[in-house]
Amino acid sequence: MADETTPPGRGQRLPRSERRAQLLDAALGVFVENGYHAAAMDDIAARAGVSKPVLYQHFPGKLELYLALMDQHTGELEQLVRDALALSDNKARINTMTRAYFDFVGQEGAAFRLIFESDLTNEPEVRKRLDQIDLTCAQAMAEIIRSETSMDQEEAVLVGVAFVGLAQTSARHWLTHEATLSKETAVRITAALIRRGFGAFPVVGRSEGRSEGTSDDSDRPGGAARESVGTPAG
Repeated sequence: MADETTPPGRGQRLPRSERRAQLLDAALGVFVENGYHAAAMDDIAARAGVSKPVLYQHFPGKLELYLALMDQHTGELEQLVRDALALSDNKARINTMTRAYFDFVGQEGAAFRLIFESDLTNEPEVRKRLDQIDLTCAQAMAEIIRSETSMDQEEAVLVGVAFVGLAQTSARHWLTHEATLSKETAVRITAALIRRGFGAFPVVGRSEGRSEGTSDDSDRPGGAARESVGTPAG
């Protein structure tokens, strides 16, 4: 289905799905640069090269546009985390999950600012999405934790919240210090901290030894061995 035509010189006729993607991309830039409250629909339409009526045909208001962006990017982050946790052993899961947060934060366009640094956190629909992405990622991590330890659901979710919070906060810190702290070093240190934390909880059915599928002493239940974070962890 073809989209509405735009005024001469203001763009070209696009399929509806492509026009929507174009508008979302333009809105992301305006929201990231100006914040929600200072962003204007006029500015978004101008950046997209369309008339304001065209913008309103796709999104009835600024909040709906903001929420559509949040849905797009929280979905992307959730998928990155789930893909990481689908790997076969704990070290690979944690390393890849940690890197997923760093990759997300480092993406061109700075979409992470809408999720981790939103200036609209008091808006109920925004707050719901922010809480949901944190909980969804923590619950995904908790599924792995419960399968490997004797923790109950609430305990495992708490640990999951702590792990994803550490990954997210460390990634944001790295982004503001990337001139002096390489991404590889930051990912390695953060992943090692999470693995050491995971190793503090006994594996189901064992009092000693490594959890299945792990390959370094950092995953040993009870934290019996120390892992160096100053050199690559392998």
